[in-house]
Amino acid sequence: MGNNEIAIEAKNVCINYRIMKNVTVQHNLFKKHTQEDVFEAVRDVSFTVEKGGILGIIGKNGSGKSTLLRAIAGVFSPNSGSIDLKGHTVSLMALGVGFKDNLTGRDNISLSGMLLGFSEKQIQEKMQEIIDFAEIGEFIDRPVRTYSSGMHSKLAFAITAMLETDIMLVDEVLSVGDERFKKKSLNKMKELINDKSRTVIIVSHSIDTLKELCDRVMWLHDGEMKEIGEPKEVLEHYVDFMNQ
Repeated sequence: MGNNEIAIEAKNVCINYRIMKNVTVQHNLFKKHTQEDVFEAVRDVSFTVEKGGILGIIGKNGSGKSTLLRAIAGVFSPNSGSIDLKGHTVSLMALGVGFKDNLTGRDNISLSGMLLGFSEKQIQEKMQEIIDFAEIGEFIDRPVRTYSSGMHSKLAFAITAMLETDIMLVDEVLSVGDERFKKKSLNKMKELINDKSRTVIIVSHSIDTLKELCDRVMWLHDGEMKEIGEPKEVLEHYVDFMNQ
């Protein structure tokens, strides 16, 4: 790094979910929503990631990690605050994001590529490489709804790994698949990360993965940032807290 060019800037990001209570439609139409109907998934989170930086995000389930990642990916907008990617292209590597269940794996590769801003020609050039890496055999020409979660994640990983964007967002994908595929994914991930022009955010529960891959770690707890900084230090504090 060292060039201090910012690739991702999040300012005071708040993301809320409406919780629908079990009441009639009429009741919902005519009553004013009270504060209890809103769940604050992410509360007032601010951070920057330098170009070429690798930020890990850790926290217990329900702490807002995946929600924040999806907002950075543009899957939805924050309720308040801002996320600025400084004009960089971004891809999200996560289970269940962006695939159309009725389309084949091959068609989903094309669709994902187009959504990431690649031309048809660029996608076709990478198509066989993606198929080979994913290792799902003849399922590539079957609808994605017939896939196991392992196949799903293998294809998601292959697409994001081969169609290289400026910013890569990785959500727990490395923990799926058999040991051999995990190892292959981790090696590919290291190769992608070592490209100093690529910026990466990894959401994971794996202390070892974050320690090995990241240069900074952010700890989210109940939607708020508890700490951000040097991986070893933040992860130690997180482990101590979780063991209390």
